[in-house]
Amino acid sequence: MIDPQRSLSLPDLQAMKTRGEKIAALTAYDATFAMAMDQAGVDLILVGDSLGMVVQGQATTLPVTLDHMAYHAACVRRAVHRAVLAVDLPFMSYASPPQALDSAARLMRECGAQMVKLEGGRGRLEVVRALAAQDIPVCAHLGLLPQSIHRLGGYRVQGRDDRSAQLLLEDAVLLQEAGAAMLVLECVPASLASEITLALAIPTVGIGAGPGCDGQVLVSYDMLGLTPHCPRFCRNFLADARGIPEALASYVRAVRESEFPAPDNGF
Repeated sequence: MIDPQRSLSLPDLQAMKTRGEKIAALTAYDATFAMAMDQAGVDLILVGDSLGMVVQGQATTLPVTLDHMAYHAACVRRAVHRAVLAVDLPFMSYASPPQALDSAARLMRECGAQMVKLEGGRGRLEVVRALAAQDIPVCAHLGLLPQSIHRLGGYRVQGRDDRSAQLLLEDAVLLQEAGAAMLVLECVPASLASEITLALAIPTVGIGAGPGCDGQVLVSYDMLGLTPHCPRFCRNFLADARGIPEALASYVRAVRESEFPAPDNGF
């Protein structure tokens, strides 16, 4: 069991998968929320490019820039002492290995990121290899890819048919072989997410991917009921809590005890 007072590292998250302990993750964009999450026992805090939608009021994540990510990541870093800090590489900040290296180095050097997250499968292998070769931990992201929303045509579940499911499984294995240290699975059928999780040595963290992943992540504004239309895969943890700290602790406990996500929170 992880010491709740000790700062976590990436090997700690890997060890949690090995022991079958669930990883509780949330997004944060500022110091106050980040401190509350850290104190609630959240294991992984992600500064997500979702800030474009929930903080900036954009229609998609595409307008978010590396400067935006660096600013918010630095705010979060000042308040986080226990959780592992991951930061999204925003749209078109990792189109080539040299650009990805520059972008990731900035987030690690200036903002204290311990891991960077990027979207995409086999088309990103060269970038993942380049980052891993420089000891930059990478969290890959498969399934629904918000940065590819125009190609996908909407926020839809991915991997429903046999062919697309097989491609996602293959991409997951290829990303691990390229050096990815973690994988986010977003909006994929629960059965597929479980299959991918069993096939990989690295931890998987699901969002709308059922209970079979090694951990769960939610956009914090969603799990607090602050967004107008809470996604099906979410739950309003503030509804039955006496305040935000209690809601965050309830989320961590629900993930740890495999009470969340419930069957109706998946696909």
